[in-house]
Amino acid sequence: MKTLKIPEATIIRLSVYSRYLTQLDKKGVSSISSGEIAEGVGGSPAQVRKDLAYFGEFGTRGVGYNVKDLNQHIVRILGLNRNWKVIIVGAGNLGSALTQYKGFKERGFEITGIFDNDLNKVGLAVNGIPISPINKLKEIVQDNKVDIGIIAVPAPYAQDVADAMAESGIKAILNFAPVVISVPPDLELRNVDLAVNLEILTFNLELHKDKN
Repeated sequence: MKTLKIPEATIIRLSVYSRYLTQLDKKGVSSISSGEIAEGVGGSPAQVRKDLAYFGEFGTRGVGYNVKDLNQHIVRILGLNRNWKVIIVGAGNLGSALTQYKGFKERGFEITGIFDNDLNKVGLAVNGIPISPINKLKEIVQDNKVDIGIIAVPAPYAQDVADAMAESGIKAILNFAPVVISVPPDLELRNVDLAVNLEILTFNLELHKDKN
């Protein structure tokens, strides 16, 4: 499987398909067509079939897909057939909110630690997760074999945190700080800028307004 040729948008849609299929499976739905998947997630049947075709043939022409089997295939493709250990740096409002997100655990992401440089927070706990000092990052990451780090600190501190994560052995970073950071080429980086996503919404609203 040559994953480098698979568009990122396809991976994002696979995640959406999986969540939708999980909901259907819980409701007892056993089979589904590409058209029904498209209708459920807001896409087109052709796009659903194209996305799945990158990874093989999963359905039967004229019959559709088995909901449980298709979801299991997608889960394996996304690497969610195992648990991933995650740490968060930043025990402020955002970091604390992330520890409460039940979707992480449901999808196999286990938050094993949260870090902060505020000595007033160190030693406390957020949703049962102890807050550790940042100088314990490498030790805890290596002892617990943590793969993923989440940056939830103000922009001026994000690069220092990314450097510490890289040094600790973290393999992938999800960065919520609204700033461009650099990481080693073998470290996966994903940036989540909430303001940018809001600006995409306002652009589309203005675009639609001009058409009306």
